[in-house]
Amino acid sequence: MKVEEGAVVQINLVNGDGAIHDLALPEFGVDSDNISGKNSSTTVVFRADKNGEFKYICSLPGHVAAGMIGKIIVGDVKPEPKSTALDISKNPMEVGTPVGKRGPQTHKVNLKTTEVIGQLGDGSTYKYWTFNNTVPGPFIRVRVGDTVTVDMANDKDSSMIHSVDFHAVTGPGGGAAVTQAAPGTSKSFTFKALNPGLYVYHCATPSVAQHISNGMYGMILVEPEGGLPPVDREFYVMQGELYTAQRHGETGHHEFSREKMMDEKPEHMSFNGNMNALTKTHRMEAKVGETVRIFFGVGGPNATSSFHVIGEIFDRVYNQGDLISPPMQSVQTTTVPAGGATMVEFKTEVPGKYILVDHALARVEKGLAGLLHVVGDENHDVFEAHSAVDPNH
Repeated sequence: MKVEEGAVVQINLVNGDGAIHDLALPEFGVDSDNISGKNSSTTVVFRADKNGEFKYICSLPGHVAAGMIGKIIVGDVKPEPKSTALDISKNPMEVGTPVGKRGPQTHKVNLKTTEVIGQLGDGSTYKYWTFNNTVPGPFIRVRVGDTVTVDMANDKDSSMIHSVDFHAVTGPGGGAAVTQAAPGTSKSFTFKALNPGLYVYHCATPSVAQHISNGMYGMILVEPEGGLPPVDREFYVMQGELYTAQRHGETGHHEFSREKMMDEKPEHMSFNGNMNALTKTHRMEAKVGETVRIFFGVGGPNATSSFHVIGEIFDRVYNQGDLISPPMQSVQTTTVPAGGATMVEFKTEVPGKYILVDHALARVEKGLAGLLHVVGDENHDVFEAHSAVDPNH
């Protein structure tokens, strides 16, 4: 909507679905009555006495996250210059090459630690600390018995010392004790992958929690002998949290808040680095009848995840990233601690949009959601709708 500055504006809100809704414009002190029942309506009137771009929303919990948000432009507002912030979100399809039935090999892993201004949400930015300019860092895929050399270079423009601790490493600090690298320097070490499993890695330079929160985490998969059973689709997803002085949803640049981190009160929570990573930027897709595997980890630094895919049941859950023990079966929600991981597998039976969440569902309000799009023919033997599917769900 676009109106002249100083104009008196009337907005009529009509309920099209029968659920409870309202209309709020916080910057103008507008908050309508709640309306319920299909075709019910309400009206708000206000004076547009501020020049700029403003949001109008449904203020009921969860409705903004479902898409009930819009923009009103008051006066002659010049468009903001295109953001030069980096898209740090990690592509979930970048999972490396399965090891198959090969024997042990030697690998080199190159990590570069960077400090970059990245996109946080629509209209907001944050200074992320990263491995290889993405959050999470690269997905590393090796085999048990492989020998791995890690070369870690800290960018010359960094302001902080950085390091890397691999939970898959047997050795001092998981490698962190020998990789404390000042800006513009490099460190290296070699380890043997002794144990199969799915493991987290992260920066381990004090304050460790701040380095992790800012984006310095990733995962390494150590496949067992013979490799993992083949599946049709594999995805790499990690959950993280950010602590900022600014509130979630505010535009502009957000600054780190140590106080909120110590109180374990994150303003933002996300999959794969930012608010749009798995909802707008990267499209996770599978076809009906395909098998899906998700490598899921929690960078943290503080919150435990209750990982759940709405509308699906995990056929197999490899609890705590354990690839040796028999998996759990027919699991609805699985717990993954900070610094932990799990591998889940399921077969897609019905087309539709499936939402990845942490079932501590208030966290959806802080940005923690992803989408898996399943395409193909309907399967009425499994699921048949008797009314139109809600496009906002």
